[in-house]
Amino acid sequence: MKIRRPANRTRMLLLAAGLSGTLCCAACQVEPAGIAALPNSSTPAMTGHAANSRIKLPAPARAGTTSVEEALAARRSVRAYTAEPLTLADCAQLLWAAQGVTSPEGLRTAPSAGALYPLEVFLVAGRVTDLPAGVYRYDAHAHELALAAAGDRRAALSEAALGQSPLHEAPAVFVIAGVHARTTGKYGDRGVDYVYVEAGAAAQNMALQGVARNIGTVYIGAFDDLAVKQALELAEDEEPLGLIPAGIPLSP
Repeated sequence: MKIRRPANRTRMLLLAAGLSGTLCCAACQVEPAGIAALPNSSTPAMTGHAANSRIKLPAPARAGTTSVEEALAARRSVRAYTAEPLTLADCAQLLWAAQGVTSPEGLRTAPSAGALYPLEVFLVAGRVTDLPAGVYRYDAHAHELALAAAGDRRAALSEAALGQSPLHEAPAVFVIAGVHARTTGKYGDRGVDYVYVEAGAAAQNMALQGVARNIGTVYIGAFDDLAVKQALELAEDEEPLGLIPAGIPLSP
């Protein structure tokens, strides 16, 4: 079994991003102002049944009652959830927090080296209101979901991750994947590090957004890469970087 174990330096970068979120990323990455969405950072075109299975998501909330400071103080890794499903609006908000578009130029909620946006975010739905079980790709520009694979894949994800129970008990799992070539094409091998840092920033955004909506999350990085790719039917160049189960916390 191949368990993801990034090089020590990359692991430190990812940890730093996960702890300090976009503040860390902003210090080491550059987003040119006024840059339009780049062709190699767009969501891949859907084919087959997925092309006809798109779901428009509820518009994201851009104001709330929980301050950034309060969310930082309350954030914890949550591994136990109630049986309550997540709403489609909840999932939409977490997806937007991870990679939502926030400007006419296509800039997003999480920073990206050169605004190349190598991340792809997937929703693995099990118990989500008004959404059939399946794997959905988040289209950040359209704020839509596109069906990538039908059926509940949570048990397969748990098996691919050493049987970790949050992955099959949570009503939904968010998966952050990376297409390294989008970044390494400009930055060479160092671009691999940038992709991991961006994954950490996106994950921290989701964790803080979860706190604001009483949704618990935990970042899981121990898994069999190939088994995850097969379970989710990822493209050849899409590498899974993190699994994030999400649900209503079992206890406050």
